[in-house]
Amino acid sequence: MGITFPGESDDDRAARKRLLAAEFDLRRATERVAELRRALPPGGTIPEDFLFDGAYPGQAPAPVAMSELFEGGKPSLVIYSFMFPRDPGDRRPGPARGKTALLPLIAGPCPSCVALIDQLEGAAEHAAPLINLAIAVRAPLPLVLEFAEVRGWRRIRLLSTAGNTYSADYHAVTPEGRPVPMLNVFTRDGDAVRHFWGSELFYEPAEPGQDPRHVGTLEPFWNLLDLTPEGRRPDWGELLAYGPEG
Repeated sequence: MGITFPGESDDDRAARKRLLAAEFDLRRATERVAELRRALPPGGTIPEDFLFDGAYPGQAPAPVAMSELFEGGKPSLVIYSFMFPRDPGDRRPGPARGKTALLPLIAGPCPSCVALIDQLEGAAEHAAPLINLAIAVRAPLPLVLEFAEVRGWRRIRLLSTAGNTYSADYHAVTPEGRPVPMLNVFTRDGDAVRHFWGSELFYEPAEPGQDPRHVGTLEPFWNLLDLTPEGRRPDWGELLAYGPEG
């Protein structure tokens, strides 16, 4: 059953029907991609049971093995690699408060990663009954936990990869050592932990005028902008604060 909106013309309705048909196609394509992802064969086992320093905000850091991150019988583990430290070429302002405000800019957190984690923090409570979720960083964990407290994060486990090869093994750094915002999914298969999926679209060429969008379907912020006449602004990047603090 079709609908109309007040004041629209026949031309308006025709254009909206063309868009609606494209949105149908997009919905089908999105589900086809999800089906292909779910049908992936078992991935490779992790090369070692990585040992992290880990904690939720407000807790004391403690060693935790990757196998221990599979809690409550949940078979899937999602790990997002937070660029902390940020990309060396990122000149956006650093934090205005807390210990991270005292760091050299290059040693601080990536604003785009922070924006995504802000959004994941809101989703984490709803995801917790179904999946395990963690954020991996290369920075010292006490520093990251302090930043998390200032930022208001509460629900996502934070892991430091400083003492293991996780970031290199799962492409969260380039061969030259540049940080990459990689997202990886792992599954528990009996006693084995296997890699399931990674956002390797990051490493593929982007379309002209677009960013990689390797985790684009996760980001309400950018998807909200896609609903507006202005769309995404190619010159816009997320900041740690806006207005006077920005």
